[in-house]
Amino acid sequence: MTSTIKRLTMAVSAFALLAGTANAADINVGSVAGVTGPIAELVAPIVAGRNLAAEHVNSQGGLLGGDNYNLVLADSQCDPKAGVDAGGKVVNVEQVVAIIGASCSGATNGMVQSVTIPAGVVSVSDSATAPSITDLEDNDLVFRVAPSDAYQGLAIAQLAIDQGYKKLAMTYANDDYNAGIAAVFEQAFQDLGGEITANQAHEPNKASYRSELSTLAGGDAEGLAIFAYYGGSGITIIRNSLENGLFEKFMAADGMFDASVIEQIGADILRDNIFITQSASDYADDSYKAFADAFEATGNDPVAPYAAHGYDASFLLALAIEKAGSADRSAIGAALREVANEPGTVIRPGEWEKAKAAIAAGEDINYEGASGNVDFDEAGDVGGIYSVNTIGADGTWETNLIQ
Repeated sequence: MTSTIKRLTMAVSAFALLAGTANAADINVGSVAGVTGPIAELVAPIVAGRNLAAEHVNSQGGLLGGDNYNLVLADSQCDPKAGVDAGGKVVNVEQVVAIIGASCSGATNGMVQSVTIPAGVVSVSDSATAPSITDLEDNDLVFRVAPSDAYQGLAIAQLAIDQGYKKLAMTYANDDYNAGIAAVFEQAFQDLGGEITANQAHEPNKASYRSELSTLAGGDAEGLAIFAYYGGSGITIIRNSLENGLFEKFMAADGMFDASVIEQIGADILRDNIFITQSASDYADDSYKAFADAFEATGNDPVAPYAAHGYDASFLLALAIEKAGSADRSAIGAALREVANEPGTVIRPGEWEKAKAAIAAGEDINYEGASGNVDFDEAGDVGGIYSVNTIGADGTWETNLIQ
């Protein structure tokens, strides 16, 4: 009799487990990223940050009644047309309720204008920084946790002045991100008393830029400001500059921040000769520390550009779905502001169970991100801080916050 009861109990338990699994559903959110293309190495840790947030949600109760937070990956290739295709796939085929991404500004502009805004789908980018995104007529559907390059352009200009540069030549890749930040930098550098001796757009992925660089070097510039992706034209421009004795010193934005720059050019050559800004986090902040510990445990580097932003974009969308009480596309945008902005119980990375309980109790919550304060303004933008990256004594990037 005892063995019969035991078998019956085990069978009922197994049935209950299967029933619970069957009742759980996937809530699909698009994870649109430049998995291939000119910044593929930079994108990998960003996607890892997104995935870590989803793991935290699913391991601490899941969404709503225990549903699975499922990120559907699509490759935008850091390209406007590919961004439209990737957005169309996840919105129309996968029926996602919201989107994280796309990675690059051109892909983001293309995707949101052609796909997500017309479809009424919220998107939160973790690394698209072009100033043009601020001015989109988006029906309050486009957000980003990375600050606009309207701020980074100013930071680079001030850094150049602080480094003693009075005259710089500049070149930029002809795309949304690089053209946008270059325009801000040029104006800011001039406003601070600097002179742009020459300014030229260039097309990415050429085998050589010797002709363009010869023209840029015709003045008496003390260095070259490069606005480009390291894998598109940036490394080639530095190599051509050095090989032909045209420029020895360089300023650049975060599209150039990658280990391959050092590997292909050489640490000794670049030491004291290159300064690269990037959007950063306050590494002493409790929210960043919580993220960093968890991210390192997965074998990833928390200082990787926009990895913390990737986590925040993913976690915020989960919070918005929980706050909305459903996976209704039309409710997520309003809920996103409610969970990101003050007032409310402070929620930090990894605190999904705490957030879930607070929302269930009817409390307001305020997510304090790994990347910093993620309070959205009227345009769906956030502020931010920046770091400057130089070549350290060990031949790798050395990162310091810009105060």
